[in-house]
Amino acid sequence: MAALEHSPQAPENLDLLDAAYAAPAAQVIGLTGPPGVGKSTLAGALIRAYRAKDRRVGVIAVDPSSRRSGGALLGDRTRLQTDPADEDVFVRSMAARDRLGGLADLTLSAMVLMRALYDLLLIETVGVGQSETDVAEAADSVLFCVQPGSGDSLQFMKAGIVEIPDLVAVTKSDLGQAAIRARADVKGALGLAAEEQGGWTVPVLLVAATTGEGVDKLVAELARHWNWLGEQGRLAARREAQARHWLEAGLRDRFGREGLARAGALDLPAGRSPFRVATEIAKRLSKL
Repeated sequence: MAALEHSPQAPENLDLLDAAYAAPAAQVIGLTGPPGVGKSTLAGALIRAYRAKDRRVGVIAVDPSSRRSGGALLGDRTRLQTDPADEDVFVRSMAARDRLGGLADLTLSAMVLMRALYDLLLIETVGVGQSETDVAEAADSVLFCVQPGSGDSLQFMKAGIVEIPDLVAVTKSDLGQAAIRARADVKGALGLAAEEQGGWTVPVLLVAATTGEGVDKLVAELARHWNWLGEQGRLAARREAQARHWLEAGLRDRFGREGLARAGALDLPAGRSPFRVATEIAKRLSKL
């Protein structure tokens, strides 16, 4: 992982990413939602639930950045309780830096590598509210977290986030009626945004991660979504669309819209990772 961070375009690292891209194994679950909603606590509960089923779990935790060092502020990780002796759980923190979409620059390459090594991969975004949409370009299943009584459900209705989740968890459901009202608000928002899309109806679940209430149901719904993705080529289509988006977005970030236009048609041949294709196109553009 450190080698990817220091030299992402080195030939040996591109070879590694090619091999990992061609052999995905994990369901990639993106946890997103406003700060303080309990994403880390819920991630910890999911890790425990999956480990109880003897599933190997990787975690990419995107943290706010330190203004002084530029590195990740690891305060949220104190709530992500894992057994340090458990070799089948791996947690990697990354600093969001100036990215506004909830992910770090290296999240995608780390995700491709880790999804080839684990049964489940959790990506916990930094928590930036209405800009939390990049996770949809990295995850197979997007889990949006809403906290009762905080106005999150109203923000959910106002923001484009309403079109992002595959599942919604109302956290801290032990708050009772406030959680039930939040669930009703979210269901209403989903209904206004065409709740049923492509044959999948977004479930809205009540979960209390600290007590474990609703966690088993959430795990079951995540498995149901994974099985649904596996039907009719949905998973392959989603991942191919994501890879094309990574390729285009990466080139646009580096060369701008004019450079992207000069690149011409962006073909992604079967069996080749977008990272290698992007590197080859970048070399060609740099010579122009």
